[in-house]
Amino acid sequence: MSDVGWAATEPHLPKNQPGARRVDDRRVVSGIIHVLKVGCRWCDCPPEYGPATTIYNRFNRWSRSRFWTGLVEALAGAGAITRSTSIDSTYIKAHRSAHGGKGGPKAQDISLSRGGQTSKLHALTDVLGRPSAFALTPGNVSDMKAAPALLSQLNGARYPLADKGYDANALRSALRRQGTVPVIPGRVNRKRTIAYDKRRYCDRHLIENAFCRIKDFRRVATRYDKLAHNFMSAVALATLIAFWV
Repeated sequence: MSDVGWAATEPHLPKNQPGARRVDDRRVVSGIIHVLKVGCRWCDCPPEYGPATTIYNRFNRWSRSRFWTGLVEALAGAGAITRSTSIDSTYIKAHRSAHGGKGGPKAQDISLSRGGQTSKLHALTDVLGRPSAFALTPGNVSDMKAAPALLSQLNGARYPLADKGYDANALRSALRRQGTVPVIPGRVNRKRTIAYDKRRYCDRHLIENAFCRIKDFRRVATRYDKLAHNFMSAVALATLIAFWV
């Protein structure tokens, strides 16, 4: 982890942890990033980052406490520029090792879709294309079902941008009640043409770029984690490195 990234992350790490002398947190975080980036097994993490068991256990413990997702929310809440916000989703292929989590596949947000066994990652990005909020659902959940909960986190956005998959009268009405102006093109089967800001809509490509950047992390592009909260922590950490620190 770079000096700049560590300076932004270190103040938020848990302090005064009990137990024997701990492996340096910066080494452990760097080891976690290595595993997420190259997609190797935790046991194959190079020894210079510390014992593989320590690296996994600390990642798992911080995931259960929502440390990484909370850190993204904190940094985004302080620095996101949300005059316009894009919403979209992307499919994540679930590797066979991702199956078998407690509670079954539904509890861990894995399901059968057109692409096979998948999860679906939903995100909001700010004006600069930086992800500020996430939601994970099974791959067969439509974008419209996940949209209301995610859009409730707009935080003062004036122009929510979305593709035709979000074209629904109910969603448009809900956005207008929040005081926003939806920038969403209408579906081709609409009887009445939907007017929208085409110039502003051109900025929607930024959320596609964001998905491409976080999928440069191998363990985000393919889901290997059985537990949904561990996978969301991988997404959050990839987002921190790619955009916020």
